[in-house]
Amino acid sequence: MENKNRDKLVVIGGGAAGFFCAVNAARMNPDLDVVILEKSDKLLSKVKISGGGRCNVTHACTSIADMASRYPRGNKFAKKTFHHFFVQDTTEWFAARGVVLKTESDGRMFPDTDSSQTIIDCLLHEASRYHVRIQMKSEVKKISGEKGAFTLTLQSGDTISATYVCVTCGGYPKSQMFDWIRDTGHHVEEPVPSLFTFNIPKHSITELMGLSVAEAEVKITGSKLKQSGPLLITHWGLSGPAVLKLSAWGARLLAAVQWHFTVMVNWMPAYNEETLRAEWQQIRMRYAGQMIQHKNPFGLPARLWHFLLHEAGIGESCRWADLPAKGQNRLAKCLCAYEMNVRGKTTYKEEFVTAGGVSLSEIAHDTMESKKVKGLYFAGEILDIDGITGGFNFQNAWTTAYIAAESIAKKDSR
Repeated sequence: MENKNRDKLVVIGGGAAGFFCAVNAARMNPDLDVVILEKSDKLLSKVKISGGGRCNVTHACTSIADMASRYPRGNKFAKKTFHHFFVQDTTEWFAARGVVLKTESDGRMFPDTDSSQTIIDCLLHEASRYHVRIQMKSEVKKISGEKGAFTLTLQSGDTISATYVCVTCGGYPKSQMFDWIRDTGHHVEEPVPSLFTFNIPKHSITELMGLSVAEAEVKITGSKLKQSGPLLITHWGLSGPAVLKLSAWGARLLAAVQWHFTVMVNWMPAYNEETLRAEWQQIRMRYAGQMIQHKNPFGLPARLWHFLLHEAGIGESCRWADLPAKGQNRLAKCLCAYEMNVRGKTTYKEEFVTAGGVSLSEIAHDTMESKKVKGLYFAGEILDIDGITGGFNFQNAWTTAYIAAESIAKKDSR
């Protein structure tokens, strides 16, 4: 029940950052009336589907500098915020509420139940415990006023008053969707997609769909952008961590060229064309009498090896001893510098995020309060901060939301 004599915090957005801000502010200051406004009929929807339904809560990282380096945009700001609330704080916060996080070999951290519902239930329980009210199908179209006297206008035409407002509605894919935030006087960095896969239409490599390479290097030709990691071939092109990381670091560059560019793949990054050529003689002597088709000395998946031999024009009956110089050079290029033309992008399941958002120069890193409008706070992906895949975007949500909650709770208790 709303108490009109209590100061009110209205949190706009029922996602990870929204819930984390709301439940922590309500816990730290019981005198605060806290309400979450969610525009849809679903709560914590991204938490639900994250990590294939397991929820990649954060990433095991003990170094703030190392963690901050995983954010293509906003890394300097993130580095400052992590001094207030970091990975260990996240794990301890959930552990104190009976949710144990486990670390996988690549550093990703999940609830030990392997179910995102565990995280959802925890946050919903905290909301109930601290009497956070939740209002669904309540899309905010306008924020007016300032600290102590905010008025929020909903799409329905209804209005809600608030002492404090925290905007945690996530990123928007289209620039005009930020207009209601621009109307508060804030600058918005233009949104572009991040964490997407590469479409390579009508290329024969898609015949290898489902095949993965444990370690490959992918480079965008004509730039310095390159990333290494697992690479997956799909029915539309290329995916996997190497591609997703590359799409994040190249988000603005790739948007500028309408996602039409060329990638160069090194299927075995322990070599480059030059170092491989230096070893050809030894390889040829070692396997001289064997068919190249049947003897792959590099540990590549057989289907990929056969595909690259075909691309290099090397026949099925060719022996290592008989490999001509031109064929040798073509094969070296296919193995270490295989070029493909990318023509578009595809959303990668639930990992897709938007680069861009509220300009960080207008936000105080130690409170998450706007420098332009007192009493107005921002947290999560609505800010111009985005990380690569692996739990980094959730950690930014927990961190910024916690800082905002703490700031609001302290201000209101003075």
